[in-house]
Amino acid sequence: MSETIRFDDFLKVDIRVGTVTAAEPYPEARKPAYKLTVDFGPEIGVRRSSAQLTVHYTPESLVGRQVLGVVNFPPKQIGKFRSECLVLGVPDADGAVVLIQPGHGVPDGGRLF
Repeated sequence: MSETIRFDDFLKVDIRVGTVTAAEPYPEARKPAYKLTVDFGPEIGVRRSSAQLTVHYTPESLVGRQVLGVVNFPPKQIGKFRSECLVLGVPDADGAVVLIQPGHGVPDGGRLF
């Protein structure tokens, strides 16, 4: 079990909903991944992310899909690609990533709290 945190600690993590506007294979990645472009609405804007989603998703199935992502981590260099947010998912029984997403369409940029 993880360390217990205070609610104020949780609020430091800025998790927003965004819509995937582009997805393409990232063959140079060490593990199979896609390069995603996600629109987090007017306050946050468009961010890019590398995501290991190749087992359950194709690039075509990702475009237009709403996802949740952490938008206040510093950018991370992943090979030649600069990832600007962390798209969130959970592992299935085999360890492949399944995206976390809203059950209904919501405005891009909405914050998880």
